[in-house]
Amino acid sequence: MGLFDFLTRRPGMEEGLAQWRETPNAVLLDVRTPEEYRSGHVPGARNLPLDRLGELDLLLLATYPEAVVEHMERLAPLLQSHTMVIDCAGTKEKVCQAVFPLAQRYGFPFLGGHPMAGTHFSGFKYSRADLFDGAPMVLVPPTFDDIRLLDRAKKLLAPVGFGRVSITTADKHDQRIAFTSQMAHVISNAYIKSPTAREHDGFSAGSYKDLTRVAWLNPSMWAELFLENKKNLLFELDTLIGNLNQYKQALEDEDFPTLCRLLDEGRFVPYHASFIRLLFDTREHGGGLDRHGRELTKE
Repeated sequence: MGLFDFLTRRPGMEEGLAQWRETPNAVLLDVRTPEEYRSGHVPGARNLPLDRLGELDLLLLATYPEAVVEHMERLAPLLQSHTMVIDCAGTKEKVCQAVFPLAQRYGFPFLGGHPMAGTHFSGFKYSRADLFDGAPMVLVPPTFDDIRLLDRAKKLLAPVGFGRVSITTADKHDQRIAFTSQMAHVISNAYIKSPTAREHDGFSAGSYKDLTRVAWLNPSMWAELFLENKKNLLFELDTLIGNLNQYKQALEDEDFPTLCRLLDEGRFVPYHASFIRLLFDTREHGGGLDRHGRELTKE
């Protein structure tokens, strides 16, 4: 099985080579022809010519949505019917709308993908072998009745160690990700802009750390993802602003009963227990309470 990972919008060549040398077990691929490779290459680089992509079992595209589409338009004619392609971009509608027809035209299987794991650091020098251990993976297939396609995708991804694979549509993925991921980054990034943030030292604990962890983000990557998912993200922002205005009004009015009601509503949101587990992040904190006050334990 082969794995080919395209990285775009990368730093300058020298900086990129420095990151590669500093990263244990990182692989540098030279995609030129064998003749060009033999004529001179970076010491330690491995040769995988583009015209051999069709020999791969699995091709993962780990880059931004726009770049995924650009790569697939260029690479699609080189792929064979047994090479499964899965992208790892953070939004799915644009990618799937563009690549599903390409896959059908050139006869290779393609699924949209989104590994739900990461840190606030970016770049492959921050990669970890255990980053995806037990993490969710979301797949967006072209159709939901191709069981063999989904089974093969799960088998090819098995060495990564995902804990759960969810199947959904591109629009549902983007709708949910606007709330579970993009909103968290917007809120964290905006919250930290308070002038009081400079004076937090000695006055902050776990809640401050939780809320600010993802404020230090990759601006160009997240800006593209936000704009790709504009409709869904604006809906969530409008919903949040409306809720915040209720808290603000209750404070201005010194309305104790209304403020208590709002706070209580936030504690007992009528969602499924799995959503509450997400809020409490039982893998890190060892448990929490569901909306009925029952203890949630690690699974």
